[in-house]
Amino acid sequence: MKTLYKPLAFSMLSTCIASSSFAGTQAKNFLNTYADLAGSSYQAALSDAKSLQSALQEFAAAPNAMTLEYAKQAWLQSRETYGVTEIFRLSEGPIDAEEGWVADTYGALEGQLNAWPLDENMIDYTTAADGSVTSGNIVDTAGVFNPGGEDAEAVDVSSITADAISALNENGGDANVATGYHAIEFLLWGQDQDYSNFTADAVTPGALAAGARPLTDFTTDANATRRLEYLNAAADLLVSDLETVNSAWVKCEMKHGCKSDTKGAYRNALLGQHHDSAKNLAAEEAARTIIAGMGVFIKSELANERIAVAVLTPSEEDEHSCFSDNTHRDIALNYQGFVNVLKGELNGEKLGASLYDSASAETQAKLDSLIAAIDTRVNTMNELAESKMHFDYQIVDATQANEIRRMKNDMRKLGDAMVAVAADLSISLTEDDVTDAEETQI
Repeated sequence: MKTLYKPLAFSMLSTCIASSSFAGTQAKNFLNTYADLAGSSYQAALSDAKSLQSALQEFAAAPNAMTLEYAKQAWLQSRETYGVTEIFRLSEGPIDAEEGWVADTYGALEGQLNAWPLDENMIDYTTAADGSVTSGNIVDTAGVFNPGGEDAEAVDVSSITADAISALNENGGDANVATGYHAIEFLLWGQDQDYSNFTADAVTPGALAAGARPLTDFTTDANATRRLEYLNAAADLLVSDLETVNSAWVKCEMKHGCKSDTKGAYRNALLGQHHDSAKNLAAEEAARTIIAGMGVFIKSELANERIAVAVLTPSEEDEHSCFSDNTHRDIALNYQGFVNVLKGELNGEKLGASLYDSASAETQAKLDSLIAAIDTRVNTMNELAESKMHFDYQIVDATQANEIRRMKNDMRKLGDAMVAVAADLSISLTEDDVTDAEETQI
């Protein structure tokens, strides 16, 4: 069973902010842009999650090849808009704050939405290279299910509901993932290849072959109804969780009489407009936390956990979307989310004041060079994934694996460059501040 990489418990940085032109007005301008980006990004993710929910309801009502493909396409589209929201993690925001009123209000739902890698054997069967099939999972246990692991608690799954799978998520261990995008992904696609030797092509052969769960798993199989029940429960929970996170970012201004403790509450606190002034965040401290969190995300989470671990092992099990072979899009979109916040842009449209705008010419040149190099390799990775070989084959192809390593290295440098971005704004950070001390050592 693998250990799940979890959001950082972001500690208070032992640095100070010097008096500067960024402190005050410029900090507030950046935070306004950041809040607008978060609000628009999560709203798009919620909209696509609702479309996925509808597609899965249609599939459950009439499971056939067409509705299965429609559901898969809806899942893939939902990842396009969720992927760019990942940059809002690791900054003590509503998606993963671990303490205080923000965590109490919004519940730190990232682990329920996007936890990975998961022990798929807990959810449903898998097939080994020798043809043996696992059992004793949620789907085939029509009664009380114990996930196993440290301090695991049994849950009644006679009916597979949103509450049941929420109670099972990370119950007994971080890899005991029962909810979110990747649980849905596994149920739709099934396993991609034999995880003991995926290059042997023993289960799903071919460089462009993703998981190929048979339609009969949803029609004639003994557990077909339970799989459909699981998909609907997971989708309902996904939508509910995104509604909660999205509610933190909606515009609900005091001048319009908004005194909600949930709707728009985090956005208002970030912008110093919460009706309970004790919850307002100091602009300079909030900006510092966000900048450091951006560095940690692209350096330790994206470059290290999501790319380095997979390519340097190499291991398909460590792909972010290993069942659908959509990992190349995860990487591209997570990276795009970083660039969005750095430049204050969304879908190519400038939304407002940005960190990049306030950086010195020297820092901008460094950022431009790294971004150009990463863009080139991200584009190559995407093109190969769509035409020649999915990410799981790219990481064992000598030439492309080397390019992915270089992409990973440049992303780590981009994370370190946030120290210079902060310095140009008279915010003091170190490379330790933009590095997760617990990142996996390869």
